[in-house]
Amino acid sequence: MATEFVPTSVPDPDSGLPIGRDVNTHPAPRPERLVLEGRYVRLEPLDPAKHTDDLFGASHGPDKHVVWQYLFEPPFENVAAFRAHIERKAASEDPLFYAIIDKTSGKAVGYETLMRIDAAHRVIEVGNILYGTPLQKTPGATEAQYLLMRYVFDTLGYRRYEWKCNSLNAPSRRAAERFGFSFEGIFRQHMLVRGRNRDTAWYSILDTEWPAQKAAFEAWLASENFDAAGQQRKRLNDFK
Repeated sequence: MATEFVPTSVPDPDSGLPIGRDVNTHPAPRPERLVLEGRYVRLEPLDPAKHTDDLFGASHGPDKHVVWQYLFEPPFENVAAFRAHIERKAASEDPLFYAIIDKTSGKAVGYETLMRIDAAHRVIEVGNILYGTPLQKTPGATEAQYLLMRYVFDTLGYRRYEWKCNSLNAPSRRAAERFGFSFEGIFRQHMLVRGRNRDTAWYSILDTEWPAQKAAFEAWLASENFDAAGQQRKRLNDFK
């Protein structure tokens, strides 16, 4: 849920005007191609040879137009075209792509990235999120976000973690708020995507907010929060 942001300040000793607080200016490390293990899913570097067929199957079923509706590319005509797409993405340094592997089936069911990497200011964005049909509305869908957040804040030490999406993408906006991001506003006429206007909704989590969000994620993901049928006992927001 969005919270009102009140900037902290101190008076400048010379002018008396408010200025921002002092911050350690060391840069953050850049994210690396590595494996992040969870209980339900594993994140690993996107690999065309390993992941193309699984990802095509997960994202090109009967609901493919819904899966791809708000992404920068439309659904692909065939596996060969999709493989070329995955090859380009796997070679990218920013965005840096991670495949999401379902640990029960061993199959790639989606991907996500760390992008717009600003190591000097310790700001980074999660984006290019593709959740295939088998991943949607599962504990792994939430855990995939938690694993990247934990890596960004706990390992790399970033100050700000961003989420941006088409302002018309209601599921993405609900997900951002569920995952603990605060809404910051709409950038009007921000992009042209597939020949259409995109107004972009901006969200963020700050490093000072992460400990409480982390505790909520870990409580929700705990095995005791799910019954024998795999249904959640409490919602993520119940732990916040």
